[in-house]
Amino acid sequence: MSVFCSLSLTLALAALTVCRAQRGLFPSASQDKPGVLCLNGGTSLSSLSGRHLLCLCPDGFSGSSCETDESMSCSDGIGLHYRGPVSKSKSGRECVELGQHKHCRNPDFSRRPWCFVQKESRIIREDCDIPRCTEDLSSGITDDSLTDAQSGWRCGQREGRSMKVVGGALSAVELHPWMAAVFSMRTRGRAFTCGGSLISPCWILTAAHCFPDGAQTDVHKLSVVLGKNAINETDIEKEQEFNVSELFIHEHFDNTDGNFKNDIALLKIRSPEGRCAKESRSVKTVCIPEPHHSIRSGTSCQVTGYGKEQEGAWYYSRYLREATVKLLSQDLCSSKSYYGNMITENMLCAGSPDWSADACKGDSGGPLVCRVRGRAILLGVVSWGEGCSRKFRPGVYTKVSNYHHWIMEKTSLSSLTAHLTTPDT
Repeated sequence: MSVFCSLSLTLALAALTVCRAQRGLFPSASQDKPGVLCLNGGTSLSSLSGRHLLCLCPDGFSGSSCETDESMSCSDGIGLHYRGPVSKSKSGRECVELGQHKHCRNPDFSRRPWCFVQKESRIIREDCDIPRCTEDLSSGITDDSLTDAQSGWRCGQREGRSMKVVGGALSAVELHPWMAAVFSMRTRGRAFTCGGSLISPCWILTAAHCFPDGAQTDVHKLSVVLGKNAINETDIEKEQEFNVSELFIHEHFDNTDGNFKNDIALLKIRSPEGRCAKESRSVKTVCIPEPHHSIRSGTSCQVTGYGKEQEGAWYYSRYLREATVKLLSQDLCSSKSYYGNMITENMLCAGSPDWSADACKGDSGGPLVCRVRGRAILLGVVSWGEGCSRKFRPGVYTKVSNYHHWIMEKTSLSSLTAHLTTPDT
């Protein structure tokens, strides 16, 4: 499991040994493996006695352990894996060399890479000003057809720029303001159940398998929280909590063959005062695609959730995370080396090329969102998969566009669609 490293400023000045995120939601690069002297393909030059002297670094890398990637000009997400050469803080002060280098890094899951600098007679910590790598999903949204006539909301917009589930990194709910956390009452109190997506002020789209009792589910035991960054924490300034008044599970949901056919459900939400969601920086709706619309395989999309950080882990993540995955073609995912005939036309697959990023248990029901013409489109609902981040076993998602009419029928809504012209797969 990923270890949440804590970095004490007082101890850090004595000896700064950068703690590294271990495999899980934060995939480790080669530099995180214990016992590796020269990173990124560097070669160890040893003395006659066999003692390591220095590293011969390949082109594009530098540092005593070849830890600096000279080509990195931006940081992905919160910069957890940033290994670039920037060695100045946001104020322009030179970073102080502590440990093996003096570059900006983010070893403790802060908001961005940082370093220690000298200010007058003191050593203080300052953030570094490193550009984000990922483009803002909300840029370029101009189509008035995305406005919900009933609420005045415009779907598919969000605040800020993107950061970078298994193989992902810490995120912020403002970057995924449609993210919903579904809870259910258990004997020992309220428990997190599944993720979901806000598709209109009163409706959450999620997965049918999140409700094992099916139509017999007691909706009075369900609740939904929007604007939530951490499962075990409450931020009253960002969060909105709701009861569930109606639950619609797809009539043909079936897991007889273990592949969650028609794995889709809708929750109607109401606050104790009878209101639906209120639009804010941390609460917004996501667009759904037109009927039977597809996006080209290879397209990069984002999956978000509060699920397990690694297959076999015994507890869920505490914080909202996101990972970038690429859409796979239907032919590939239904081939014998992948899932074969378990994949139906109502499913789609997505994974990372190196199999490091994936949805996992607890991410179920959450959104797979793709950027199309500057709009955030809910292409898939996290459904199932064999393990987490296994080779040739990508995440499988319910294909939302195939349920467009079903969604409209159940919700009596008519303006959630993003009008797309992107070529089909």
